[in-house]
Order: sequence, then structure tokens, then C-alpha cells
Amino acid sequence: MKYVRIEEPKSGLVAHAALLDEKAPENARFLWEYLATPRVVSGIHAMWTGPEISCPVPYVDISATELAAALPLENATLTPQAGDIVMSYVPQRVWGGNPDPIFDIGLFYGVGARLFFPIGWLPGSVTAQVIVDEREGLAKACAAIRRNGACEITFSRGERP
Repeated sequence: MKYVRIEEPKSGLVAHAALLDEKAPENARFLWEYLATPRVVSGIHAMWTGPEISCPVPYVDISATELAAALPLENATLTPQAGDIVMSYVPQRVWGGNPDPIFDIGLFYGVGARLFFPIGWLPGSVTAQVIVDEREGLAKACAAIRRNGACEITFSRGERP
């Protein structure tokens, strides 16, 4: 099994998420390939979706690669659960006329989440899940990020601790 390691030092966030290769193969492949080298991505507490830290993938990181292709909807949800790592994809010009597509890694940490955006309901792909033993720590760290504001989250390939 493949794992994604997620870290943010100010909040104490350290979590490992198992990729769901069989349920979301293309989205898991995207995330795994994107993390061929560790990536630092800006994270901010979402306004519309509830208990989520939103981590938009900088399009410049993938624009000249095969990763820039549209992501299919797999293992779809509108109501992510605590511990779900959700890939959301928005085609170019759909959200506010943005000329670039949007690829977002959502870290969901509590109950009551919904994938409702200013453009309406947008299903996402549950691509990975934080291991059960680390979900309480994920929730505490994400609550700290909510209080502290925007942060830098490091995503890398990892192993289960």
C-alpha cells in the first residue's frame, strides 16, 4: 500500500494517508506522481466546505506535464468524512473565468463537511484516507490551522508509521 505523508510544523500536523488505488486509480496516480518529489503547498481553512484545509496544487508545478490532464470523478462524494483526502478538479474558466484548471487537495477533519462552493455543488474524489490512529491528531492540527490562518503544508510519499 502507498502512503502520503502530510506535515505542517506550526500546528503539529503529521499524518499518513493510504492511497485508494483501487477505488480512485487515476486520482491516486495523479497524487502519487505529483509527489515524486516532496511538495510544499499553501493550505487555508476552507470557507464553504466546513471542516477542511484546502491545498490548491500550484498549476505551474504541473502545467508542462501529463498531470495537467483533467481528472475523472472517482470514488465520488459530496459529503467527505473525517480523514478523507479529496481531490477536486475544476476545468479552466469554470470558476471565476480562471484560465487554468484547478486541482485541489482537500484535508477533511470533522463531521458536517460538504463540497459546496461559490459555483455550486462539486463532487470530489476520495483519493486517500488518513490512518485511523492519526485522525484525532489531524483534527487537532487542522483546528490549529483554522485559528492561525494560512500555512505551508508539505506532502510527500511516505510509509505507514
